[in-house]
Amino acid sequence: MTNKSDKLQKAIEKQIEIMAALRHPEKGCPWDIEQDFDTIAPYTIEEAYEVYDAILHRDYAALKEELGDLVFQVAFHARMAEEAQMFDFTDVIETLNEKMVRRHPHVFGDVEFATPTEVLGNWEKLKAKEREDKIKHDDSTLAGVALPLPALSRAEKLSKRAARVGFDWANIDDVFAKLEEELTETREAIAENDTNHIEEEIGDVLFVLVNLARKLKIDPEKALRGANTKFERRFRAVEQSLKSQGRTPNEASLDEMEALWVNAKLSERGEV
Repeated sequence: MTNKSDKLQKAIEKQIEIMAALRHPEKGCPWDIEQDFDTIAPYTIEEAYEVYDAILHRDYAALKEELGDLVFQVAFHARMAEEAQMFDFTDVIETLNEKMVRRHPHVFGDVEFATPTEVLGNWEKLKAKEREDKIKHDDSTLAGVALPLPALSRAEKLSKRAARVGFDWANIDDVFAKLEEELTETREAIAENDTNHIEEEIGDVLFVLVNLARKLKIDPEKALRGANTKFERRFRAVEQSLKSQGRTPNEASLDEMEALWVNAKLSERGEV
């Protein structure tokens, strides 16, 4: 156990040393030196998505590498913070450890929960209390929902927050009624040929669909990713069918491609 702990400590220390060397004002990497929190943030998001992609593909060799890249992002931000005398890598880990212990009183304390639902409910209460402590200047129920989140995820979080204080549809039928209302308004905007109005109404439709997913306990991001994957798989099947005929999609009619699409769909279902 000691050898494993020593190895871990050395690996972490080495990463911190590497990051410090990359940011050295005289001997470091010119690209790394000129970066700041704003320029690195998009890379942090990208690395998180690459971690998720490795998980989706069950590519655990890639997962190991991508998790390392994500750790590098943490080290990068922590190094910049250390240079600004705000905090360092150790502070980041210690803050994380304290938070995880605080949010798991059923593991590290004497609180008992019977079900995962009870655990989640307590977790949300603790997070809400932490938000109150951190966001003194904003007492809105919606305070702290990160703006850079993917739009579907942010819509879900915003509506979930509002639902906690009773601002929610009573049932699924009410959500469908709202969806029909927004679709009607979208058609009206299209008839007006007002691009800005059309964009606004399509946004409203998407927002209602996110709430429909929320009410049905469906992750809208996951649902859309699944739809994307399905579309890509079936369209590639259409392309492959045309390729076997020595043709490309540009050389096929819409009706032909639609027939091949239906065939791909039925094939997936084992109906052909």
